[in-house]
Amino acid sequence: MMNQVSKETFCEILDGKESIAIGGHIRPDGDCVGSCMGLNLYLKEHYHFKELDVYLESIPDSFYMIQGTREIKHEIPADKQYDLFICLDCGDLGRLGFSAELFEHAKTTFCVDHHISNQAFARTNYIVPEASSTSELVYHLMQPELISKETAEALYMGIAHDTGVFQYSCTSPSTMEVAAELLRKGIDANDITNKTYYEKTYTQNQILGKALLESMMLLNKRCIASVVTLKDLEFFEADTKDLEGIVSQLHNTKDVDVAIFLYELEPKTYKISLRSNEKVDVSKVSQYFGGGGHKRAAGCSLSGNYYDILNNLVGQIALQMDDV
Repeated sequence: MMNQVSKETFCEILDGKESIAIGGHIRPDGDCVGSCMGLNLYLKEHYHFKELDVYLESIPDSFYMIQGTREIKHEIPADKQYDLFICLDCGDLGRLGFSAELFEHAKTTFCVDHHISNQAFARTNYIVPEASSTSELVYHLMQPELISKETAEALYMGIAHDTGVFQYSCTSPSTMEVAAELLRKGIDANDITNKTYYEKTYTQNQILGKALLESMMLLNKRCIASVVTLKDLEFFEADTKDLEGIVSQLHNTKDVDVAIFLYELEPKTYKISLRSNEKVDVSKVSQYFGGGGHKRAAGCSLSGNYYDILNNLVGQIALQMDDV
């Protein structure tokens, strides 16, 4: 594992690589899309002679305001091998989803990530768990004076999303300094955060309301939990992209230490999102169940009845609380 990769080292990694693929984790969020598109735009502007492709699953419609997102590839070509695969914001190979095959067949690989659970699975790794976001790390690989407005927009979106628009504890002085430099590129920060973070569709608000209305208070009201099933998604004519931000809204509940949000991916298989304050390290909880993430934001996937899943999660959370 490397906790620092200089701009010079990054240039060496790129040297001689004629074809480059960029990929991120399944169900891409703001930081995943922001870091992937920011790096893609930067490389296309300054290494235009190289073949560059981004591979991601379907992204939320609001993210299409970022330049180049319409060119994202959602399927891999047959018998394709890249000289370099750059994996961004992804803690393990399984989280790469459909593009993992390209990663495995690439001549060399490079991973940039800030998940504490990342086990340095690429040939070269730049992993800094203390960083606010992968987008912040990607910024440090670039020559600041060469960053365009379009690249800055992508990176700013990524940083804003993973810091809760600079509210979360992962926001450091360095994070604010990077954001300031991106603002100096002439981006409209309010437009980016409003359209990609705050603004919700009517369907999104409906399903958020359902999740809040039917939430449960557990562990002496220090834990809040909610579940969205496949039937709920069908009823509201929603999909998993419409669930972004629900766990954070649950965590905003007064006096709550931990928020748990479960949503059904397929019959009796649930994606779990966890958020906490300084009292509970949810990365330990998620890792216990085979997942990963950060101390204050983590997740995993589990199969079974959601009541049993919830009981198991609460049991692990309770181990970190000395008064429940």
